[in-house]
Amino acid sequence: MRARLVTLMQLALPMVLARATQSAITFADAIQVKHLGTNAIAAVATGGLNTQMFVILPMGVAFIVQSFVAQLTGRGERGQTRRFAWYGLGLALASALVAAAAIPFVGPILHLLPYDDALREPMSSYMVIRLLSVGGAVGIEALGNWYAGFGNTRMQMIAGLVTMASAVAFNAILIPHYGVDGAAIASTIASWLGFAVLAISFRFGWGGAPGHRDERLGLSWHELGRVLRFGLPNGVNWLLEFTAFQLFVNVVVGELGGTTVAALNVVIAVNSIAFMPAFGLASAGAILAGQSIGANARDEVWPTVKLTLVCAIAWEVGIAAMYVIVPHVVLGWFAPEGIDGATLVSLGTSMLAISAIWQVFDATGMTMSETLRAAGDTAWTAGARIVLAWLVFAPGSYIVVRYLHGGAIGAMVCLVGYLALLALALALRFRSGAWRRIELIEPALV
Repeated sequence: MRARLVTLMQLALPMVLARATQSAITFADAIQVKHLGTNAIAAVATGGLNTQMFVILPMGVAFIVQSFVAQLTGRGERGQTRRFAWYGLGLALASALVAAAAIPFVGPILHLLPYDDALREPMSSYMVIRLLSVGGAVGIEALGNWYAGFGNTRMQMIAGLVTMASAVAFNAILIPHYGVDGAAIASTIASWLGFAVLAISFRFGWGGAPGHRDERLGLSWHELGRVLRFGLPNGVNWLLEFTAFQLFVNVVVGELGGTTVAALNVVIAVNSIAFMPAFGLASAGAILAGQSIGANARDEVWPTVKLTLVCAIAWEVGIAAMYVIVPHVVLGWFAPEGIDGATLVSLGTSMLAISAIWQVFDATGMTMSETLRAAGDTAWTAGARIVLAWLVFAPGSYIVVRYLHGGAIGAMVCLVGYLALLALALALRFRSGAWRRIELIEPALV
């Protein structure tokens, strides 16, 4: 057990730091624009989440690169992994083109949502700029997951630290001159700098990158099709769940006013402190699970999952204690001066307390989802998320807020219920053992 824990932590700590840098970027954007008022906070936080709509699908697909590489590494075929990085880079290029094509539609779409002009206009401008960062963000995930698949999680950590430091520094320079747009420009520059770190490392074979001098990569449409076959369900899984959440934020909570939207987004930003490192732990556990599956040692998967689950729950529960003990201190970091700031803290305190309840469910769902993804069991998990997000959570939260007048508290309770149901469904799926029968890699390829 001790040796397994050491191995998990060696993989997990760089991934935890990499994911924590993403939390820090969200924190920095919200804190560094707070002097501009609650509409600026909502524009940056909600605009950033809306921009993620264009990242989440290809990012979910890119995670399957890690699954292929981990299983090939487990089978002793590490030298065959380099072509999977190129599949991921192709995905990043396609994502950048799609995001650029969407720019003219941002304003018209936001006009369909229940925002007032004081919030809609800065959010629209922010999103237009941030869409230019999509290719870089997906590229970081593609190459970061490729490196992680054969056990090097440090490279994505380095890229994350570069991205975070650049975002904070450029925010300090640009926000005083360009306001919300300055935060968007800073995040865009930072994303591409983070990608440049990984791209240069990949090109020159740094970080233990295998086969960097081999000009014959063996790329094939057949293999790319297999990557998409298993990756697309994972990406669609994330996209549709994320879309349901965005519907929740933009429509359900959007009707409650700009201050409530800002308060919810601050709570989500605070929760990223717990979520992102736990996701790093879950991903590290998935690497070990994938390598065990590749080595045909499937009985080793459950001990790894159990250990990962304990660590993820311990982390999230520990952070959640702050939400209950010192909520005013945490929320005060984001609150602008004046009555709007006091209202944000008041609303956010109740939301933050309720969010503490979902931490165990969140950790369980992430750990199980990542393990199933490592095994290639992506279609079932996509179906489960779609059913729960779109047939339960989205309509349920709308009814609670719109017709039962549940307000912000009712909305948060619905979110807790969704995460609990999802965690239960994924845990039961893993326990069923169906993932044991899935062959991610064709025998001919190994």
